[in-house]
Amino acid sequence: MEPVIDALRSAAGSAFEKTTGTVRALGALTRSGVVRPVRPDRLVGLAGGLLRYGLSVTGGYAVGAARHPARTAIVDDAGALSYAEVHRRTDRLARALADAGVGTGTAVGVLCRNHRGPIEVMVAVGKLGADIVLLNTGLSAGQLAAVAAELDLHTVAADAEFVESGVLAELPEGCTVITSWGQAQDGATTLADLIARGGNSALPVRPAGGRTIVLTSGTTGTPKGARRPHPSSLAPAASILSEIPLRAGETVFIAAPLFHTWGNAGLLLAVLHGTTVVLRRRFTPTAMLAAVDEHRCDVVFAVPVMLQRAMDADGVDGWRGSHRPRVVAVSGSALPGGLAVAFMDRFGDLLYNLYGSTEVSWVSIAGPADLRDAPGTAGRAPAGTRLMILDDDGRPVPPGTEGRVFVGNDLPFDGYTSNGVEVEEHDGLLGTGDIGRLDDRGRLHLTGRADDMIVSGGENVHPGPVEDLIAQRDEVREVAVIGVPDEQFGQRLAAYVVLAAGASLDADTVRDLVRGKLARFAVPRDVVFVDELPRNSTGKVVARELPRPE
Repeated sequence: MEPVIDALRSAAGSAFEKTTGTVRALGALTRSGVVRPVRPDRLVGLAGGLLRYGLSVTGGYAVGAARHPARTAIVDDAGALSYAEVHRRTDRLARALADAGVGTGTAVGVLCRNHRGPIEVMVAVGKLGADIVLLNTGLSAGQLAAVAAELDLHTVAADAEFVESGVLAELPEGCTVITSWGQAQDGATTLADLIARGGNSALPVRPAGGRTIVLTSGTTGTPKGARRPHPSSLAPAASILSEIPLRAGETVFIAAPLFHTWGNAGLLLAVLHGTTVVLRRRFTPTAMLAAVDEHRCDVVFAVPVMLQRAMDADGVDGWRGSHRPRVVAVSGSALPGGLAVAFMDRFGDLLYNLYGSTEVSWVSIAGPADLRDAPGTAGRAPAGTRLMILDDDGRPVPPGTEGRVFVGNDLPFDGYTSNGVEVEEHDGLLGTGDIGRLDDRGRLHLTGRADDMIVSGGENVHPGPVEDLIAQRDEVREVAVIGVPDEQFGQRLAAYVVLAAGASLDADTVRDLVRGKLARFAVPRDVVFVDELPRNSTGKVVARELPRPE
């Protein structure tokens, strides 16, 4: 009888959460300005864009061209484009690509830094109903070749630096390379050439819904392709807006890579709000501050390592000039509690941290108040999101108890492109692969990855608490703790420590610190001091590139 009662309670709770979430979502959409009156003469074009392309980046720019054609859409290192210009240019690009054979059932890869090029390719490919594959700029030639072969890439739009580096040299025969930024090699086609040329092919009135494929981070192996769906309603945006206060018409600086889920999500949210998107091909703290000041950016999308770089940069003590953003939103990797507090002390209480993944989209969001009150928290589940902590038998655990993190929302991924690779599911919820707990205020605290569990001498150790403890030392700029092979214990803990400028610390002090606060088996036997931690483009530590202790 108890399972039946539990099921009824769960169903009732889910229905209540859904109704409450819908009300909150509508309020969030209205407050942000997404839901607002439209001039009658522009209503037809707006509706046409949505009906034709849906709630996608392609649809967003089509709607923007009808709703506010003269508004600046993109500002990058090459200048500015209006919404109308993006719409016209991508029409021409789409026709040129169609003449070359791109259409429903084909896939186009994008290997670009942040500029207009990847956006225009995404929009044009969407107008043809083809798939877009966002390629990580940190991939090796072998990894790119494997991805291109698996996904049967028809074309790759790549910045000249990647063509020149030889990273594209192993692409399968027949895959065309288009230079999207920089000087093309002799005889090569550029994106500018295709836009200027246009084409003779007619664009489909209602193109098939092409997929967006994002590559997983690949920090522990070969990256996997994850199929990201286009939203079928405004509910996903409403969930984010219920916790992160974006507003229509503001200017947004996207520092996070556009090929990453977070940068891509930031772009979609920005276009949905009819904003001006500011981009820079390469991130530096000074370039970010200059762009925010020059273009009076109200929102910044970034990854946590960018905040750390801003904190470490010489002469950076806050925002430039009189203007400062309202929101700095980060995601993509863990945000250390100490970094969150230090950043807000210097730049203001405007920091929002979204925890999620390519597979599950979002899980929780922490705002400035929670980051102050509980540094290191991953935040609370936003509107329309179910967050549960389950034990190994799939049962919910009480607050304060560690378990596996599961989530349900309106935009889970459509699966991997590789056969035989699955995400754990339970009662309609997807597992994130992380271990965490909820506090008595419903805030999520992450301990580590389930597959990062270190088993040393039969004892299970999560690296997260060890990292957090070591990171509290003023001498420590950043730290990573992993398990390394050990003949006697199977595994042992190794701590890789990056010291702050001018600081000194010895291994015994680090061990004594952990020994005094945590269990004996959590003390790292190896403490390795390194100049920097190897990270991928979104700031995640690449454990396989850490030097192994002797």
